[in-house]
Amino acid sequence: PSRGIRKARLRVAAILPGVAQPPPIFGRDGPDVAWRPDLDLLHESRLARFLKASGEADLEALQRHATDDVGWFWGMAADDLQLGWQRRPRQVVDLSNGPEWSKWWIGGAFNYAEAALEPRAERDPTGLSLIWEAEDGETRRLTNAELRDAVDAAASMLAAEGVREGDRVGIFLPMLVETVVAVLALGKLRAIYTPIFSGYGAPAVATRLSDCEATVLITADGFLRRGNVVRLKETADAAVEAAPSVRRVVVVRRLDDRVEVPWTSGRDRWWDPPTATPPPAPSTPPETDPETPYMLIYTSGTTGRPKGAVHVHGGFPVKGAQDLAHCFDLRRGDVLFWFTDLGWMMGPWAISGALLLGASLVLYEGTPDYPGPDRLWALVERHHVTHLGLSPTVIRALMAHGSEPVRAHDLSSLRVLGSTGEPWNPGPWWWFFREVGGGQCPIVNYSGGTEVSGGIVAGNPLTPVKPCSFGGPAIGTAADVVDTDGRTVRGTVGELVIRQPLPGMTRGFWGDPERYLDTYWRRFPGTWVHGDWALIDDDGYWYIQGRSDDTLKVAGKRVGPAEVESAATAHRSVIEAAAIGTPHELKGEVIVVFCVLRRGEIDDPALRAAISQTVVEHLGKALKPEAIEVVTELPKTRSGKIMRRVARAAYLGLDPGDLSALDNPAAVEGIRAIGPRALTAS
Repeated sequence: PSRGIRKARLRVAAILPGVAQPPPIFGRDGPDVAWRPDLDLLHESRLARFLKASGEADLEALQRHATDDVGWFWGMAADDLQLGWQRRPRQVVDLSNGPEWSKWWIGGAFNYAEAALEPRAERDPTGLSLIWEAEDGETRRLTNAELRDAVDAAASMLAAEGVREGDRVGIFLPMLVETVVAVLALGKLRAIYTPIFSGYGAPAVATRLSDCEATVLITADGFLRRGNVVRLKETADAAVEAAPSVRRVVVVRRLDDRVEVPWTSGRDRWWDPPTATPPPAPSTPPETDPETPYMLIYTSGTTGRPKGAVHVHGGFPVKGAQDLAHCFDLRRGDVLFWFTDLGWMMGPWAISGALLLGASLVLYEGTPDYPGPDRLWALVERHHVTHLGLSPTVIRALMAHGSEPVRAHDLSSLRVLGSTGEPWNPGPWWWFFREVGGGQCPIVNYSGGTEVSGGIVAGNPLTPVKPCSFGGPAIGTAADVVDTDGRTVRGTVGELVIRQPLPGMTRGFWGDPERYLDTYWRRFPGTWVHGDWALIDDDGYWYIQGRSDDTLKVAGKRVGPAEVESAATAHRSVIEAAAIGTPHELKGEVIVVFCVLRRGEIDDPALRAAISQTVVEHLGKALKPEAIEVVTELPKTRSGKIMRRVARAAYLGLDPGDLSALDNPAAVEGIRAIGPRALTAS
C-alpha cells in the first residue's frame, strides 16, 4: 500500500506496452535487467527533455556529439540547468593551453552561491531549502528566504573578521545548518573553503590547514555520535597548534552548555552572525569570474602528502548540478538526502547541486542505525525524501538488521536511489533495490572522483538498470576504457580514462601543478587517466573493478597509504610501515598495516593495540586499521620504494605479479607466512 503510486504507474505502463517500454534508442535490454524506465521518465525526465532539445536521436548519439564538441554540449547543458549568470559567457571553453588547463565560460560572470540562493528566494521565498535532523531528534528547517538571509548575515560576520577574496578558510564541522551557511557565505565573499572530515584526528586536520595556509578555521563545540559527545573543539585546538597560519577560530554552538569548551582569548569567537536586521545586500553583487577558486578539497593519493584539488565557481557546482539533473533526474521541489560528510566530495556536491536545481536538501548529523536500525528509513518518511543516496557499506550494515525496520516505514516518496563510494556485490544491491525501492526505483550507480567534481560513469533515468552496473559514461562525459597503450578495449579490464575535458576538472593541485600533470595527464598525453580499473561487458554496461593505484577506500572513504604509514610511524616503536587494503564483507575494504619495529622493541598485543590507536589519533576512528602485523622487513625495489601491491598479494595468498624490481624476496615470504594465520583468525 505504501508504494501504491509507483504501482499505479506500472499498471499504466502495462496497459500501454508499446509506449511504456523503452524503445531501443533509450538503452540496452535483456533478461538480466532489473529495472526499466516508466512513462514519466521516458517523457518527463530532465534527461528526456534535454535529449529532445538536443536534436539527437538517442543517448549514444548525444554522447558522441558531446565527445566531438564539448563546447556544444556544455553550452546546451548550462542553458538546460538555467544557471543564474551574472553575465552570460561569450564562449563556452578555451583549450588554447591544452585540455589539462582548459578554461570555461569565457567572458561570463558566475558566483555559484549567488546562483544557488537569489533565484529561488525571489521565485519562492517560503519554499524549503534545508531540513536538518540531529541524532537526538532535533529538527530545523530553513526556507529559501531564510537561508539567503542567514548566508548574508554570516558573510557580513566573516568579512568583519577579515576574510577576503582568495583567503583560505577551513570548515571542520559535521553536517549542520551552519555548515551549509558557512560554505555559501564564503562563496559569496569569493574566499576559498577547505572542507575537512569531522572524524579526522588533529594531525590530519593540521596537515590540510597548513598546506593551504588557512587563516580561519570554522568548527563546533562538539556533536553527537551514537549518543556520545564528540568534543570537536578540542581536536580543532590541537590542530591549530600545529597550523600557525590560523589566526581565528569561529565556533558553532551545537551542544550549548552540555560541554565545557576550551577557549583561547583573542583567537576564538562564537559563530554569532547578526540576526536582528540582516545587512542589506548590495543591489548589484560584484561579478565573479567563473574561474575564481571557491573550494580546495584534499584527496589522498598513493604517495606523498594529500593532494589539494582546486575547484572554481564555474566548475564543480556546474558539473555536480548537471549530474544530478541528467543522471539522477533531480527536479525543482524534489528532496535530496545523501548520507555523507562535508569532508567527502559528496557533501559539497549535494549542497551546491541541490540548491542550484531548486531542490530541498536534507542534512543528518548522526549514524545510520542509532538509536534504532530504522533511523534512516524514519528520516525518509518524515521528510518525504525523493532521492536517497547510500554507499554499499551502509546498505551492508543495515541489511544485518533484516527487512522489518524498512517495512515499518512508508517510503513511497522515494523516486530515485543513488550509490557511490565503492563497487557493489549482488546481495546488498538487490536488497537495496527490493526492500528500500520496492523494486520500482532505479539505483543510479555513480562513480568518479573529487578531482572531476562528480561522475565519470553513471546510470541515468532512460537506460535500463543491470544489477551492480553503470549504464555508461555520465551524460556528457567522454569516458573510455583503454589498454596499457591507451587503445580502446571492450570485454576486458582496462584503465578508466576521459578523452575530453570537463568544466568540473580540478584546476590543478594547490601549489603543485607538476604533481597534477603527473597524476592524471602524462601517461597518455591529452587523456585524463583516473586510476580505476573498469570493464564494459558485451551488452554495453560498465563496471568499476577497483583502484589501479594503491589508494585505500574504507567504507567509501579514500585515504592514501602514505597518510596511514605516517600515522603508524608516529608511534615511537615503529621505524617504518606499509599500509594495504584487504577485502571486507561489510566495509568493502579495510586497512592492514605492516610495521617494522625499532631495534630492541618487543612485539606483543599491547604494542599492536597502541600502534593502532596512534593511527586513530591521527586519522580518526573511521580509518582504524583492521590489523597491525609486525614484520622484519618490507618488500622494496632497489631504489627503496615500498612495493605495496606485492605485500598485499603475499598477505592474501595471491599472485604478486612482476617481481623483477624487488630487492628483498625474503620480505615477501615473511608476509606470506603470516597472511593465512591472520585471515583464519579474522
